[in-house]
Amino acid sequence: MSEALPTWRDDWALFLDVDGTIVEIAATPGAARVPTRAIPALATARERLGGAIALISGRGLADLDRMFAPLRLPAAGAHGAERRTSDGRVHFRPDAAPLAPAEALLSRWAVAHAGILLERKRGSIALHYRNVPWLEPAARVVVAAAAAALGPGYHVQPGKMVLEIKSAEVRKSRAIAEFMTELPFAGRVPVFVGDDLGDEDAFEFVNALGGHSIAVGAERVTKARWRLSSERQVLRWLEAEALPMRALS
Repeated sequence: MSEALPTWRDDWALFLDVDGTIVEIAATPGAARVPTRAIPALATARERLGGAIALISGRGLADLDRMFAPLRLPAAGAHGAERRTSDGRVHFRPDAAPLAPAEALLSRWAVAHAGILLERKRGSIALHYRNVPWLEPAARVVVAAAAAALGPGYHVQPGKMVLEIKSAEVRKSRAIAEFMTELPFAGRVPVFVGDDLGDEDAFEFVNALGGHSIAVGAERVTKARWRLSSERQVLRWLEAEALPMRALS
């Protein structure tokens, strides 16, 4: 994996994770803030790429729109359980009703352990232990038990101080694949920037298409071919590549 980045090209289709990639991770999901400078950088990147830019996030679409307002980009929310195309149409995968038993179990456990945050999404449920990191071993046990009770259609996706039970049908790689069949993404070179274990399937997917995979943050074993050290460096990269185009126009 190299810190030198591929040269920006106008035939890219750019896909960006949000938390840990554009936005610094906060104590709770609701406390995270998009840097003010990111909005014009993303808007200009969209202009340069002919609209071929999308957010690929674990957050829901409504949350993404609130955070990035007034910008409203194509996006895959909840890891792809909900997806908005470039023409504004929204596609939903069926919400996973079988998650209800797992949610009930984890809700009881969260109530009994102060500092645990339980987040319900379309197609997944996430248990955050960022504010009580010493509870990680116990959290892993209870989440594994909750997932096992749901059957083989669900698995646990570990993240940064979070454990998420989600449908095996919901994957960031699948969301990117769907975008790549549609205009303005079709026929372009896919580029995905992400930071977490949940992004690895998307790294692998864009690699297979001959695209570029960029990991953000601490060095770890990853399928990404390139690296940026932090969210701030991602923003500098976007500004350096996209914003000069406006000055030249």
